[in-house]
Amino acid sequence: MARKPAPKKPAPRPLLRRWALRLVLGVAGVFAFFVLLFSFLNPPTTPYMFAEGQRLGGVEQEWADWDDIAPVMARSAVAAEDANYCLHWGFDMAAIRSAVNAGSNRGASTISQQVAKNVFLWHGRSWLRKAMEAGLTPVIETFWSKRRILEVYLNVAEFGNGVFGVQAAARHYFGVDAADLTPVQAARLAAILPDPKRRDAANPTQFVRGRSQAALSGAATIRADGRARCFEG
Repeated sequence: MARKPAPKKPAPRPLLRRWALRLVLGVAGVFAFFVLLFSFLNPPTTPYMFAEGQRLGGVEQEWADWDDIAPVMARSAVAAEDANYCLHWGFDMAAIRSAVNAGSNRGASTISQQVAKNVFLWHGRSWLRKAMEAGLTPVIETFWSKRRILEVYLNVAEFGNGVFGVQAAARHYFGVDAADLTPVQAARLAAILPDPKRRDAANPTQFVRGRSQAALSGAATIRADGRARCFEG
């Protein structure tokens, strides 16, 4: 009687693909869990904030709930960083097209994208980080309200060397609480957001004064034309 041939061993590639898929799904599950958790629980820190704390020996940061932030601060940040915040679902396609045509990514990153990066990822320009940011942004937009996204953004954004969040920034630059910021002070803070380590809200250069004036005017405009309704309504 002829012996049956020994069964062939499975090729290693399908096995590797299965494990790679499991790894990807596992990572996605972890991120989904924290997106849902932070929809109601305030993030205790962020990867970048932690790294800066290690580098500097600590950071200034104190959480301010939405009702403890001057409304004009939220409008100023949106006017300066993402004027169409209430009109998009996480990606401002018009800004992206404009940036691509100009050969730059400056101005294309929305507040929602910045929250995805600041809360869950690391800073840098790698394609992996950008791909993960692109995947996380619509998930955040799905499970968080626009107000929640903006609240988290204002609390984790870097406003200076070791200064994170609007409450710490208001105290650091003006000696007031975030709830007591004036329109001019709020506009000054919004004006330094793109480059906080090299700009000073308390002693602004002429360039920062110009950006502050634009943020001040923009805050009034988006309130009047309804582009602030998604977080103020």
